[in-house]
Amino acid sequence: MSKELTEVPREEKTSRAKKMMLWFGIVSLLMSFAGWTSAYIVSSSREDWLKDYQLPGAFWVSTAIILCSSITYWLARRSVFRNAQSRGTLWLGVTLVLGIAFVISQFRGFSEMIALGYYFTGPTSNITLSYIFLIAAVHILHVAAGLISLLVVLYRQVRGSYGPGRMLGMELGITFWHFLDALWIYLILFFYFFR
Repeated sequence: MSKELTEVPREEKTSRAKKMMLWFGIVSLLMSFAGWTSAYIVSSSREDWLKDYQLPGAFWVSTAIILCSSITYWLARRSVFRNAQSRGTLWLGVTLVLGIAFVISQFRGFSEMIALGYYFTGPTSNITLSYIFLIAAVHILHVAAGLISLLVVLYRQVRGSYGPGRMLGMELGITFWHFLDALWIYLILFFYFFR
C-alpha cells in the first residue's frame, strides 16, 4: 500500500485525540459520582439516616431547565451544521441562559433545604442531606465548567469558526453538556428512589 492510503490526516488525528480526552474525563467523572452515590448507599444503614426527606421543588424545576438546555444545544448544533449561523448563535445564547437558570434553581433548592432546617454541616445537619448537598454542589461545579465551555463555543460561533465540516469544538461542548444533563437526571432519580 502507498503511504497516502495508510496515513491518517493530522486533523483527523487531532479530532480523535480530543474526543478521546473528553471521554476519559467523562469516565473519570462517572467514577467519582459512582463513588459518592455508593457511599450514600452504604451510609443509608446508619441509625441516624433520614428516610422521609423531600427533595426541593427547585431541583425538579432545574431538571426541566437542564433538559430544555440540552434540546437548545442540539438545535444550535443542527442549525450550524445546516449553515444557519444566526439561528445557531441564537440557540447557543438560549442554552447559556438556561444553563445559568439551572445553577440559580439549584441554589434555590439549597435555600429550600436550609429553610426546612437541613444544613450541610453543624449540629442541625444530617448525614443524608449532607450527601445531597455535596453531590449536587459538585455537579454545579461541573455545570460551571460546562458553562465556560459553552461561552467558548458561543464566542467561536460568533467569530465564524463553526460550519459544515468544522464542528469539532461544538461537538465536544455538546457531548459534555449532554453528559451533565444525563448525570443530573441520574442523580435526582437516585435521590428520589433510593432513601
